[in-house]
Amino acid sequence: MRDTYHEELDALSTRLVEMTRLARHAIARATTALLDADLNAAQEVISGDERLNVLNEEIESSTFDLMARQQPVAQDLRTIITALHMSGDLERMGDHAVHIAKIARRRHPDSAIPAELRSIVLEMGHQAELLVVKAGEVVANRDVETARELDKDDDRMDRLRRKLLERILSPNWQHGVEPTMDVTLAGRFYERFGDHAVHVADHLVYLVTGERPKDSYGEG
Repeated sequence: MRDTYHEELDALSTRLVEMTRLARHAIARATTALLDADLNAAQEVISGDERLNVLNEEIESSTFDLMARQQPVAQDLRTIITALHMSGDLERMGDHAVHIAKIARRRHPDSAIPAELRSIVLEMGHQAELLVVKAGEVVANRDVETARELDKDDDRMDRLRRKLLERILSPNWQHGVEPTMDVTLAGRFYERFGDHAVHVADHLVYLVTGERPKDSYGEG
């Protein structure tokens, strides 16, 4: 009976790692859609989000079932609670990728990103992928050291977003209202994607050490 219980706990981690893989694919394809006006990539992200939603629901169902049947305490309880929180963050990361894909779809056949900002947005996409890859490694290996690196990695994303906003607010900005809104929103969605990756890492630190990192929670 206990072997089955611990197999179910391990299955939570397996599902979470799969969610990080799906979130990485989503943000990579969303970046392609945004920069290349790739309608197929945009639609792939939007339709593919259902799999992330299903995994999130499966984790929710499993955690509630485990708590009801096993009445876990101590480390096992932390494992279940943190899995629930991580799942929610990963599901939201998928949502942010979908929002970016929808910007691309709305502006098709044109690119939503002006040429002079493409390099910044491309770098934000790469940084988002780095963050979610690290989050997956953190979950799979219970790697506290790597988990604590993510906050600094996310600082790079924050700097890129500020750089994007500086360009928009510059007197040299010659684009209209719609491109301004598209770029502003896309930058925000990338930033929030990164924030949720940091939250996943923070939950792992709590799981392993029992200590909650400062400023673990931001707006969702």
